[in-house]
Amino acid sequence: MDTHWDMSGARTRAFATEAVHAGRDDLAALGLHAPPLDLSTTYPSADTRGEAARIDAFAADGALDDGPPVYGRLGNPTVARFETALARLEGTDSAVAFASGMAALTAVLLVRLGAGLRHVVAVRPLYGCSDHLLTAGALGSEVTWVDPAGIADAIRPDTGLVMVESPANPTLAEVDLAAVAHACGSVPLLVDNTFATPVLQRPAESGARLVLHSATKYIGGHGDVLGGVVACDEAFARELRKVRFATGGVLHPLAGYLLLRGLSTLPVRVRAASATAAELVRRLAADPRVTRVHYPRIGGAMVAFEVAGDPHAVTAGVELITPAVSLGSVDSLIQHPASISHRVVAADDRRAAGVGDRLLRLSVGLEDVEDLWADLDRALGAGEPELSAARPARTRPRTRTEAHSRTEAGTPPVPHRAGR
Repeated sequence: MDTHWDMSGARTRAFATEAVHAGRDDLAALGLHAPPLDLSTTYPSADTRGEAARIDAFAADGALDDGPPVYGRLGNPTVARFETALARLEGTDSAVAFASGMAALTAVLLVRLGAGLRHVVAVRPLYGCSDHLLTAGALGSEVTWVDPAGIADAIRPDTGLVMVESPANPTLAEVDLAAVAHACGSVPLLVDNTFATPVLQRPAESGARLVLHSATKYIGGHGDVLGGVVACDEAFARELRKVRFATGGVLHPLAGYLLLRGLSTLPVRVRAASATAAELVRRLAADPRVTRVHYPRIGGAMVAFEVAGDPHAVTAGVELITPAVSLGSVDSLIQHPASISHRVVAADDRRAAGVGDRLLRLSVGLEDVEDLWADLDRALGAGEPELSAARPARTRPRTRTEAHSRTEAGTPPVPHRAGR
């Protein structure tokens, strides 16, 4: 993915170069080196008739023009730079940014509901709050949970969306995106690409119409900014902009500035953390205190593993690694999905999707691998059963190519504290 060629066969800029320069193409002409930060909430306009016409045009089709900004809820130049850059990296026409990943998913669902398409076909596991939003039907949607092979049969005349997450949160299960896109037919496929990032895969190239990111994670990369974004074609982007304007789920300009800055180091961060993660996977798979390791075929910096002992003792025993929700930061984080990120999913559905009570999820950062392993080794020791005889029989480590199980929906979960 490092080098690209256009339709004529000419070489275009490499991905790492695009990550640094996308969204900044006009800076030299403006006499600037660093992208500017525009914090304005409103903008002066003496031509009120012209401004009214522009607002009417936006309300009708959601298209952006080249005129001056009007109001921060309609659009912001700093946020627009981030959207341009993210779309370039994902290989889509456009991108629309929101206040969070959940705000972005909500906007997608509202667009389809507005078209009279309330039914969603989805594959578990998804991020716990995404699962809950679909299952609870809070927006008036209805979901059918299926295995990837059952997508085509589950589609109905009122199906407005098919949703998958690959690699999935938290089991790192993968699906064949091209096969899933084919099964969708004319129904838009939304792929949550938060874990992979465009560094490891670009779902639009496999037929996905919508690519969702919790930009809070790898795109921001430093644990200091919330944001969400949907990369898509311009037609869908126009509908998303109208929903964003009406509902107010806008990305703050400072967040847009930080996310654009995060994109410039995204390839370096993902590749460095992925190399460390692969080494930790090797060591965890050989450790008798670990019963199973989950790691995707495409690689990445996310690792999930099941322990023989007490997972809560492991999260309490780390000293270098931070026991906390979220992921994708420069520092490593560990959490117990059944207690936090997927607590909102009904227990039976959670376990059937592979999110067991002994599963831990590790977001590998940029620390030295030996320091991380020393911390894990100590914490795994703290979580060991008191009697070795009480330890479950060891199963072989899960390989990169092993399939992950899926399940159909059950009862809606009870709301509970949850972070991704």
